[in-house]
Amino acid sequence: MKAISINRQMRLFLFVIAVLFCGASYAQERPSIAIISMDTKDIEMDNDAMANLVRLELEKIDLFEVLDKYDVQETISKNPNPPSNYFGKTAALEAGELLKADKMLTGSVERFGDKIVFILRLVDVKSRKIEKTSVMEYQNVQNEIQTMTMISMNDLLGIENDKHLVDLLIDYDLPITSMRTTMNLNGPRMGMVYVGGENGDRMMDPKSDGGYDMFRVTSMFGYQFEKQYLSSGDFQALIEAVVAVNGLESGMIIPSLSFVNGFRFSKSGFEFGLGPNLRMLQTTEGYFSDGNWIRVRDVEEVPADAKVIERLDRRGDPKLSMGLIVAFGKTFQSGYLNIPFNLYVMPRKDGTMVGVTFGFNTTNRPKL
Repeated sequence: MKAISINRQMRLFLFVIAVLFCGASYAQERPSIAIISMDTKDIEMDNDAMANLVRLELEKIDLFEVLDKYDVQETISKNPNPPSNYFGKTAALEAGELLKADKMLTGSVERFGDKIVFILRLVDVKSRKIEKTSVMEYQNVQNEIQTMTMISMNDLLGIENDKHLVDLLIDYDLPITSMRTTMNLNGPRMGMVYVGGENGDRMMDPKSDGGYDMFRVTSMFGYQFEKQYLSSGDFQALIEAVVAVNGLESGMIIPSLSFVNGFRFSKSGFEFGLGPNLRMLQTTEGYFSDGNWIRVRDVEEVPADAKVIERLDRRGDPKLSMGLIVAFGKTFQSGYLNIPFNLYVMPRKDGTMVGVTFGFNTTNRPKL
């Protein structure tokens, strides 16, 4: 029993030694690297701030022992004949030898028109050669400069980048979305709506009987206004107002106004919302007698057994009608062109309405 206990202790001791040895070996295997400064031109960040950002992204990758910036500054300050800058290969090698670093990282970030050119150079101090170089061109969206730094650093070190993320920052035909950019869909809308139930029948009735002599399916033309009041990452909460007219193909103008409170997912383009719908209609009170529609105002006395109801009638007085609209849809994108496609339902006892709309608008490229 005592021999078994000693054997367990020995195995545990050997395991701890192995772990410590592996950790020490890993720390020794990692080459040291230093970053002194980055050359910047026509961007919001200065040389030192850009160097700090590059240093941060390099530390995240955890492939090198990144020398502390304060230790680096203290060491190079002892150089009796310091160069004016450390952007070039010769100055970087001189600093690397002084710092006893295995590698030096230098480069530049410069804006050219509507592009940002990001250059990184990895210099091997021992061989005195530039080991690797990464040159990438991005769209001029400076609030995404940290993402550009990450992409360029991965490119320099041979680490695979997210292709979609790279395309968003490089491809000029793809819109850039971030926490600071949102999808705004103000613009024209058009579509069709189907009217069911009693109201649909009434629309098809002849004008002589108070109908509209229209089809159940009618056109819709309008304009959508929207205002975002909450944004968190991919999620947007917004309120929309849609002003529209229906019935133009039948020589009619039926105005409506809808307010929709809903949410949208920017990346996927899916959205959902609901709210009140206001519509101007002509109605009148009447009753049926032997299958014929008779208005109350056309008779002197309403029969006692008649059931008086209110229904659509083009001869009636204009009346504001309120209902509920439930809408859902998706926005398709082609570059900076947005094409929203929506389905909506307005449930009513006297005739549910089902419609489809689409529209378009363009999003301006971000400007700084």
